[in-house]
Amino acid sequence: MTSFLNTFLFLFVIFSQYLYKILFELKEKFKAILKLIRPINAVVTFVSVIVAAIICASGEILWIPVLLASFAAVFTLAAGNLINDIFDIEIDKVNRPDRQIPSGKITYKEAFILYFIFLLLSLILSWFINLSAFIIVVASTLLLFLYSKYLKRIPLAGNVVVAFLTGLVFIYGGVAIGNPVATVIPALFAFLINLIREVVKDMQDVEGDKKSGIKTFPIKFGFQKSKVLILLLTISLILYTLYPFLFRIYKIEYFIVVMLIVNPLLVYCLKILFSVHSEESLIKISNLLKLNMIFGLIAIVLG
Repeated sequence: MTSFLNTFLFLFVIFSQYLYKILFELKEKFKAILKLIRPINAVVTFVSVIVAAIICASGEILWIPVLLASFAAVFTLAAGNLINDIFDIEIDKVNRPDRQIPSGKITYKEAFILYFIFLLLSLILSWFINLSAFIIVVASTLLLFLYSKYLKRIPLAGNVVVAFLTGLVFIYGGVAIGNPVATVIPALFAFLINLIREVVKDMQDVEGDKKSGIKTFPIKFGFQKSKVLILLLTISLILYTLYPFLFRIYKIEYFIVVMLIVNPLLVYCLKILFSVHSEESLIKISNLLKLNMIFGLIAIVLG
């Protein structure tokens, strides 16, 4: 009896250790997948579709198509991030070696499987919304693939594609409830602020992009001209933020948030850009621009 009990306890300990190892590996794998799909960007995308639907709604909102569109947009984004990381393995070994695929936390095969899963989910969900939503997802998926494979190697072309797709998220939210016209203003705001951020990120990634043969705007034209481009785009964005209030499209609440938070943050980003040049300063600018997009959305909703 004692011998049997000892054997049982021994096997139980071995099994427990084995189970713990499996659960730990699953937990680490799940964390790696979450990082791959960029959870903050996913949340911003999800909320952006909902904001777009609220802006476009002339009456009661039908939440089922809006939620389907929100999840479809998140899965499209996740698929786009994955295919980009798959094509960027060599670049990330230099720029971001701690990322999930170059670090080995997610294998090349696992990344491809996840890509097709997210792609399929986005197509299925968009099909149940309407034909226009489905076409937008198909077109976005193709653009993201072309961006990852070819377009990001052409100065500004890749940046414009990413910024365009970010703005398209708002149009998509309007399409989900059948009224995309009202989303043009937030879509253009998102396009401009993300185009600025894309150029900043290219400045940050110059070393890795050079080694991979990618000719981004900062590589081809230099940092000084990149700063001038960012300055011109930022001035254009600041002037554009005044348009909805001056033409009485949005209320005073919009103007207050824009003038007290959004535009001062844009000016602060320019101050950092032209006063300090380091990787840390570029990362700070990139994060501030991402935060500023959220403040911009808040201003639009309040307005």
